[in-house]
Amino acid sequence: MMNIVGDSEHFKQPFDHDDDYVSRADIKREIAIYQELGKKLVSLSKSQLKKLELDELLHDNILKAKTIRINSEAHRRQLHYVGKLMRSVDIDELQENLKNVLNQNRNESSKQNVAEKQKDHLLTGGDEAIQTLLEQHPGLERQKLRQLVRQANKELAKQPETASKSAAELVKYLRAETGE
Repeated sequence: MMNIVGDSEHFKQPFDHDDDYVSRADIKREIAIYQELGKKLVSLSKSQLKKLELDELLHDNILKAKTIRINSEAHRRQLHYVGKLMRSVDIDELQENLKNVLNQNRNESSKQNVAEKQKDHLLTGGDEAIQTLLEQHPGLERQKLRQLVRQANKELAKQPETASKSAAELVKYLRAETGE
């Protein structure tokens, strides 16, 4: 059995007296969170970044990171710098804004899918489908719908493998007028 002789103060650790002490491991975990969030921001499109309303320095450095070749040392350093700049940002607010921006994109794509399905239904259903749609959305113009459907069917009959301009115009019209 070994007896330790000495002053008990000698064996104290820095965190024994300080309630505000943060360990190096905690600091590294926090830095890793900023790094991951920085990577997510770099992967966003420019329009999505604008919606986040980041401060100018952070925004510019994220755009700069997008131009640097991925998997290079310069890209890694730029990501670390973006992570460092993010320490001055309210991370909870930024994560909430990021969720909203990403969710808006999902909503946009689902609206596009609804309009595409309506277009397909109109192209196959003819006047009956147009009448049904007009009952659901009375603000639509019957003449314009019939004209777009007729043109799209003609274009698809001539060249079924290519995308129809009129069909795309029909989808655009449906999205604009129905709000879907």
